[in-house]
Formats: sequence, structure tokens, C-alpha cells
Amino acid sequence: MNRRTTTTYGFKRTSSLLEGRIRRAGETRGFAVTRLLTHWDEIAGPDLAALARPVEVKYGRQGLGATLTLLTDGARAPLVEMQKEKLRERVNAAYGYNAISRIRITQTAATGFADGQVAFDARRPQATPTEDPATAIAARAAASDVADTDLKAALEALARNVLSKRKN
Repeated sequence: MNRRTTTTYGFKRTSSLLEGRIRRAGETRGFAVTRLLTHWDEIAGPDLAALARPVEVKYGRQGLGATLTLLTDGARAPLVEMQKEKLRERVNAAYGYNAISRIRITQTAATGFADGQVAFDARRPQATPTEDPATAIAARAAASDVADTDLKAALEALARNVLSKRKN
């Protein structure tokens, strides 16, 4: 008689340990299929996943499909709005049937509120423009007669800003 031997030696996959907890947490928000939460980047696509996150699935009284609520910030909401139908098709493909009939967009600050704190991608730092040496010399000359060092530094900064704006 052949006995099947396990190759895990008592170890379990992390996903099997967390599966029950993720399912219970998702079900409180209406996510019957937690795959929507755990695989959001794959379902929505990398571009749309960077713009919005799923928050809740609510089923209507008539049972004619659910409403998926997405969280995004105000500036990105029009971009998500234009892609709602395509996203609805992709989400329904992940469910395997027409589970989602509507998508509602909730706008909030980039950090979100208490139950929807979503970390959106940070802005890319802008390159600092290089200062023209002639502008720096002219700014120092404009503030050269001032004795107070703090006032002199402030006047030099003001002169640099004014002179650089004139050149642009």
C-alpha cells in the first residue's frame, strides 16, 4: 500500500494561513470574492490600479447586480470616470458573471479617510532649475548695502526671483 508523503514537513503557505482572515475582512465590505482585493492590480490594469482602489461592494434590494465603490482623489476622478465601463467588464470577468452592474466613484484626499486610507503614488520631484550666474551676481549687488544678514538674504532671494522671472 502506497502512502502519500507530504513534502511540506509541517509548513503551510502563507496564503493558506491568511485566507480565512482576508475572506472575513472582505465579506464585511461586501467582497464575496476576495480576489478583487488581492489581485486588484491585475484586474484593473496597472494604469487604472494606480488611480483608484476598491472600497466596497453593495448589493441592491432587487438583486440586479452590485455596486462597486472605488476610492480616488479628486484630480483623478474624471480619468476613472471615463474608464468605468471597461473596468466593470474586467471586474465581472474576474467574478465569472455579471456581478457588478454599477461603479460608484468616491473622491477623497490623497491620504484618504479613516476606513479608506489609500496610498496613491507620490508626485515625482520636479527638477530644480539651474540659476544663471549673472542673475546671482545682480541679486547680490542689489542687496549689498543692507547690513542685517537675514534681511540681506531675503532681499537677495527676492531679487533672484524677480530677475529670473524677467528673463523667462
